[in-house]
Amino acid sequence: MARLGYDDTPMIPGWKWRVHDSTRPQPQVVAPGTASTPESAGRPPSDAIVLFDGRDASKWTGRDGRFSWKVENGYMEVAPGAGDVQTTVEFGDCQLHLEWAAPTVVKGESQGRGNSGVYFMEKYEVQILDSYDNPTYFDGQCASIYKQTPPMVNACRKPGEWQTYDIVFEAPRFGNDGKVIKPAYMTVLHNGVLVQNHFELLGGTYYDRPPAYAKHEDRLPIHIQFHGNPVRFRNIWIREIKPPEGKKPEQKKATDQ
Repeated sequence: MARLGYDDTPMIPGWKWRVHDSTRPQPQVVAPGTASTPESAGRPPSDAIVLFDGRDASKWTGRDGRFSWKVENGYMEVAPGAGDVQTTVEFGDCQLHLEWAAPTVVKGESQGRGNSGVYFMEKYEVQILDSYDNPTYFDGQCASIYKQTPPMVNACRKPGEWQTYDIVFEAPRFGNDGKVIKPAYMTVLHNGVLVQNHFELLGGTYYDRPPAYAKHEDRLPIHIQFHGNPVRFRNIWIREIKPPEGKKPEQKKATDQ
């Protein structure tokens, strides 16, 4: 068997492995998923947690403890008056994939057209909106970090067509005094196009006040917004982000001792 590394190289301060260490564990093998098509959803990676497979919505609940969105034909659809839904499991750092489609029949304009949103930790929103030939305010259009920054480009497909979000979310870290040690970050690909590149969030994406951080739990649900429009969702899966073994530990600040 070929030699995998070295055992005579120097240690790096703060790490437990040598440079090119022959004993360092190999990364976990993960079978990649398959891409979706207009006709059907793709298959998630082998280590993903499937949140919605087109039939089973048991990992979702409403704010009142009941799930009342419509589930049929491989998707779930916002139901009139049903309210937001959220996951029954809580997450921190993660990679989220979801597919959504605005209504085929165009009604309304600006924020009244195909409006929804996906929230991380119930506080940090990536906007969902039919922004195909539909101008609106710059930080409220599709794939914006709501009220904080627009997407770098508008990658929307036509109304009724399935669209994909692939979002990498890094949760904020707080010290014991409640102050932010590390802000939240988001990277967003919309239909395979990079539209948010490791954007540093300024705080929660509130609709009625400036962004600000307030200390919260390390793990919280993801939720999808009800905004009155019958937006559809399918093929929702998530991967929890964990650093590779041997990653240099983060240095704690004095406020977090």
